[in-house]
Amino acid sequence: MAVSTLKGRSLLSLRDFSAAEITELLEHAGDLKERAARGEHPPVLAGRNIALIFLKPSCRTRVSFVVAATQSGAHPEVFGREDIRFGIKESVRDIARVFGRVFDGVMFRGFEHGTVAEFAEYAGVPVWNGLCDSYHPTQVLADLLTLRESFGELAGLPVTYVGDGRNNTATTLAIAAAKLGLDLRILAPEQLRPTPGLVADLLAEAESDQARITVTSDPTAALRGSAAVYGDVWVSMGEEDRTAERIALLRDLKVTAGLMARTGRADTVYLHCLPAFHGLDTETAIDHPDICEVDDEVFEGPQSRVFDQSENRMHTAKALMQLTVAG
Repeated sequence: MAVSTLKGRSLLSLRDFSAAEITELLEHAGDLKERAARGEHPPVLAGRNIALIFLKPSCRTRVSFVVAATQSGAHPEVFGREDIRFGIKESVRDIARVFGRVFDGVMFRGFEHGTVAEFAEYAGVPVWNGLCDSYHPTQVLADLLTLRESFGELAGLPVTYVGDGRNNTATTLAIAAAKLGLDLRILAPEQLRPTPGLVADLLAEAESDQARITVTSDPTAALRGSAAVYGDVWVSMGEEDRTAERIALLRDLKVTAGLMARTGRADTVYLHCLPAFHGLDTETAIDHPDICEVDDEVFEGPQSRVFDQSENRMHTAKALMQLTVAG
């Protein structure tokens, strides 16, 4: 078998991989998922060591990469914010060179994209962006696998993102649309739209003639015929001081059964990258009862695929590590 073109490569944004390479990764993830269901876990990364750096905490990113590494035969080591004080005790480039000498790959979850980019430049081993303020590629790989499982072909598939159209998930979905030919509709108020320049640049780079990125505040235009409605929190980590402002801007875009019905399709699925506010069962939701971006009726209902996405974070992380470290 030929060595993958992904061997030795970092994933800082989905822009780093071609459409063919993303498809290869998704197919490998699907195969690994089928094998895992049969109890098969090929130790492709036996003897390897994987570092997981969390400057921002996460439930799904941590469990997915830890299990993915372990099932692949590698040893994962987790580093929290206080373990490595970037730019305080030691520079990013110095820490990167230390990690690159002893680890075979590094998952980096942080804040500014420039930090993870600098780390990858000096590490000399594959670095995977587990989230930064600009991009969330490991999440969207799981989203794409979930859509493939639900609908098969991705090219031309209509998907509606509802909420803050400028955030890292929306931006990464737009990149995926340009790469793989999704018909992405971003339903957002004017104040929370991606810049026209970003959309124009992505469409100019599109690898599929079916790629569409539409930004609108018209629910009818955004939802008609959509195969998937994708929600996200209204207030991203680090923006808690804007909670009241975001509720005012987005409360009319809460995903309800009525909003889902506007697609006109019986097979529309609901996606969410999690965590989600969908009931008054968290401290934040109790303090801000209007912050829930989706009704429990939808989140817990038969259209929801949110926990399929969550599981697929592990399968796509496994494929990503195996292809970039071992090839």
